[in-house]
Amino acid sequence: MTELVEFARMNGLGNKILVVDMRGRTDKVTPQAAIALNADAATQFDQIMAIHDPKAQGTDAWIDILNSDGTMAQACGNGTRCVVQALSAETGRKTFTFQTVAGILNAVEHEDGTISVDMGKPVFEWDRIPLAEEFFDTSRIELQIGPIDAPILHSPSAMSMGNPHAIFWVDRDPISFDLERFGPLLENHPMFPEKANITLAQVTSKSSLRTRTWERGAGLTLACGSAACAAAVSAARTGRTGRTVTIDVASSPIRQPLVIEWRGDDHVVMTGPAEWEWSGKVDPQNGTFTRDAGADQRGEPEAQSSHRNEPEARVN
Repeated sequence: MTELVEFARMNGLGNKILVVDMRGRTDKVTPQAAIALNADAATQFDQIMAIHDPKAQGTDAWIDILNSDGTMAQACGNGTRCVVQALSAETGRKTFTFQTVAGILNAVEHEDGTISVDMGKPVFEWDRIPLAEEFFDTSRIELQIGPIDAPILHSPSAMSMGNPHAIFWVDRDPISFDLERFGPLLENHPMFPEKANITLAQVTSKSSLRTRTWERGAGLTLACGSAACAAAVSAARTGRTGRTVTIDVASSPIRQPLVIEWRGDDHVVMTGPAEWEWSGKVDPQNGTFTRDAGADQRGEPEAQSSHRNEPEARVN
């Protein structure tokens, strides 16, 4: 039997995150474990942030990121804030440097509890996003859904924040669109050979946006940090806003905006909250888990320990 490891159920603006401590080990959280954890209501998640020992000098940890369908993700801004909060509570430190497959992320926890993550530089070249067709200007690509003479969504801005994004500009509240219907079609559209995160963005002022996201490999999500960054950058890039905006994530139950700054050095910095919910232990091979004794953050009684050994199922 695999030795259990510590993990925490957290959220970043409602984005459901499991932070799993894999330090001191050579194995990884398996796709089977991720699928099993997502199949249980107690541990259903958008991303797993698995903290491993650092691979590069000058970094504090290597982070593997898994989607709820068991696939690997390159970036998760909301999840990174959760990792910072967890490690800050453990060590008392306020600044961290992480390595992911998307590159190096620097982060800092502020006195008010908010956390800033340097998400790196955006990528606009069509073949690096990547897109299946060449576009000289990816701020507006040819893609639409719905009738050709009256499309429901069209002409998205495409870019990468370590993972591919398509931002569709809408003129009314993103909640009013049936994203649960259109999201899977667009995520898996042939235009996106590595699939894509699909975001609906409404400009509400020269310094604010309202967004909703269908997340690649996770489905309809309460929040997506890298999508918020992509929306902010795309809005500034197309002249809709300035380079610093607040993002009202329409689907988030937490009514605190994200602040996104596209700095002069081209780096994108995201600032927002993270929240601890409860902790436990998990088998990284099959997803069997137990919850620690006590009450969760809301004072509710702890659920019984869960042992999931059901057939794999994809839950979006």
